[in-house]
Amino acid sequence: MNDEYDAILIGGGPSGATASAILAEYGHRVLVLERDKFPRYRVGESLIPFTFGPLERIGMIPKMKASRFVKKYSVCFVQPDGKRSQPFYFFHRYDRETVAQTWQVLRSEFDEMMLDNAREKGAEVREETTVNRLLMDGDRVTGVEATDRRTGRTFEARAPITLDCSGKEAFAPNKLGWRFPDPELNKIAVWTYYRGSKREPGIDEGQTTVAMIPEKGWFWHIPQHDDMVSVGVVADGKYLTRGGVKEPREIFHREVEENLWIKDHLSVGECTGEYFITSEYTRYSRHCASPGLLLLGDAFAFLDPVFSSGVLLALKCGHLAGEAVHEGIVGGDLSPAHFAPYGAAIREGIENMRKLVYAFYDPKFSFREVVQRHPAAGDQITDCLSGDVSKDYSQLWDWIREFVPLPDALSYGEPLIGA
Repeated sequence: MNDEYDAILIGGGPSGATASAILAEYGHRVLVLERDKFPRYRVGESLIPFTFGPLERIGMIPKMKASRFVKKYSVCFVQPDGKRSQPFYFFHRYDRETVAQTWQVLRSEFDEMMLDNAREKGAEVREETTVNRLLMDGDRVTGVEATDRRTGRTFEARAPITLDCSGKEAFAPNKLGWRFPDPELNKIAVWTYYRGSKREPGIDEGQTTVAMIPEKGWFWHIPQHDDMVSVGVVADGKYLTRGGVKEPREIFHREVEENLWIKDHLSVGECTGEYFITSEYTRYSRHCASPGLLLLGDAFAFLDPVFSSGVLLALKCGHLAGEAVHEGIVGGDLSPAHFAPYGAAIREGIENMRKLVYAFYDPKFSFREVVQRHPAAGDQITDCLSGDVSKDYSQLWDWIREFVPLPDALSYGEPLIGA
């Protein structure tokens, strides 16, 4: 086995699969080390419209169109009393096929499709392989030591650049002490899956529904193929565990009673029986790069999932990082400073979405009131929520600040230049 590569990627999820596909397509020698055996489970199934661009770049759109994934045309919001908003149809804002429709995916299938696509482009992928440590030459990362769990063999692989695409586990940032939480966005999520529950008719069958509960908590309701629905609740830990309740199943079913629409839709069908729980959602990395190292996807930052931005940001990271690494290899410059524009672009997108997340959780905030006072805000809100996150929204933030405060930008994602 070759142990010298142009790039090594830790993790084969959406960001790693995207970056490795781009680099391999350019003809670079690429090694992807994936801890799990695909297909493997992940939550986060709802794609937003502007995932189209990165997926198109790596040749995934024909595969998505041929898949069984449910088509998604809209998002709907529901009050605790069951009153639904009109669906927000993407085609009311976008008349191009590229972003007027997206998909609700089963992540085990979607992620496997993405990783197979990277293989088809020429990336070498080793699954069931655990990265043990980064190899260092002074302050420069020169590769990794990893263990193939199928054979028990431990090996070293080297490259001028290692891309950490390890997801929320954030392999390198945690080892380097770069990881820190958001001041406010530390929520708990509890979720499960239903088969045969209610879903909307016609074109609305695939819509994402955000169903509110007290204390600015919310349910997601995401229809999938094979008559499955992903459904979960997100709120502050103090609210979800009130009364000393900590068992995920009990938390979930108690909160179902807090929204009549959710209660009605889950009144038929059957829960699959497994309940998942996670906490402390939002995390950032102080740096996006250091000598020989670049962070992508959730290892760079993970934002509260209320607007389904996770896969979009991962794909965007993979797309921009793949192009930036290629340019660095060709130009002979893989220094941390070379990746400053990449870090700034991703941070801009995260901060734009983060402002809307903060506003959403403020009890005094209403999208409807902002649009009533400033009708032009509607299109800007739609653009940001659809994933067009890399543009100037300063006018929108001024309008929203008339109703609620918005957070200052956090300091993260800068390349580490110098010791």
